[in-house]
Amino acid sequence: MKNKTVSADASTPNGFNRRAFLATATMAGMGCSALAKKGTPRDWTGKNPTRYPEPDVVVLDDRFAKYKLGNSPILRLYHSPKMLWAEGPAWNGVGKYLLWSDIPNNHQLRWLEEDGHVSIFRHPSGNSNGNTFDWTGRQISCEHGNRRVVRYEYNGKITVLADKFGGKQFNAPNDAIVHPDGSIWFTDPGYGSLMNYEGHRANTGSVQPIQKEAVYRIDEKAGKIEKLTDEIFKPNGLCFSPDYKKLYVADTGASHYKDAPKNIKVWDIVGTKIARGREFASMNLKMDDGEVKAGFADGIRADTDGNIWASAGWVGDGYDGVHIFEPTEGKRIGQVLLPEICSNVCFGGTKRNRLFMTGSQSLYAVYVETQGAHIT
Repeated sequence: MKNKTVSADASTPNGFNRRAFLATATMAGMGCSALAKKGTPRDWTGKNPTRYPEPDVVVLDDRFAKYKLGNSPILRLYHSPKMLWAEGPAWNGVGKYLLWSDIPNNHQLRWLEEDGHVSIFRHPSGNSNGNTFDWTGRQISCEHGNRRVVRYEYNGKITVLADKFGGKQFNAPNDAIVHPDGSIWFTDPGYGSLMNYEGHRANTGSVQPIQKEAVYRIDEKAGKIEKLTDEIFKPNGLCFSPDYKKLYVADTGASHYKDAPKNIKVWDIVGTKIARGREFASMNLKMDDGEVKAGFADGIRADTDGNIWASAGWVGDGYDGVHIFEPTEGKRIGQVLLPEICSNVCFGGTKRNRLFMTGSQSLYAVYVETQGAHIT
């Protein structure tokens, strides 16, 4: 007798369809309001469960509803009062671990998927900020303290990929991403050279510590570093579109420039260059009291549908967390609310359907019904 295969979409004999039920529950609990709402008070120790559907994965537009899972809670995977500023999460698919930086403490931490164990992965780390992995699995880090981009080889040795441009040191490289052609793209806003807390103060008396803030491309095969653009105040997090035809960059220049917008910019990628820079999304958000507030987007990632998931913060409850923007008009369609400022995000897990979020002194995660567009 052959075993009968039951489709995951099939209803049980009593007519109960689990997928349909969860979708209905999600729609019923999402509120579909265009206004931001306050986060839900909860016990983050996990002793008291969160009632499904997760109230702090917020649908602002119907287009986001399909990405919210009815039975997936936001989890605080790790918290420590000794961790000062968590940043730069990167997923390692081979090791099944998440790596991230604690910039002021000058070390990197690692969370293991198999048992949730957290340990110091690397100390000192050069006050590293952003991390990623290249196509062969080697770790790449942006070091604030040493003002450089480095790669850790299989034997543990450090290869310096970039530490100067135009005869000058970089300000303090911030975030990096890898392109299928082997090149590495990174931002240099300079925060690590504006303070001793996250690096070494340059003491130049300028908000441009050493040179104009810019976005760069490392072509290791050709042995050169190219400046892609400096038409941005302080380039921070960056990511490619799923097809690698667009480059998105968060601008946090309003931290030091009065005229700087709080937004995410986008450029078309033309060969190894970028062109037609423009605003993709504004960080302005109308709160539930009717007031419009704007914080900063920091780390950003794209999913397979082209939506941009941006860490957001520096406003407060109802704003801080992750904002999700659809790719055609840059409209905000959803939020993931956190009780802390969210500095950065990445997709990970075996299916790349888990969103990891570094939030000040904690590491958070939530499963979503989409996947990260890239390897980390």
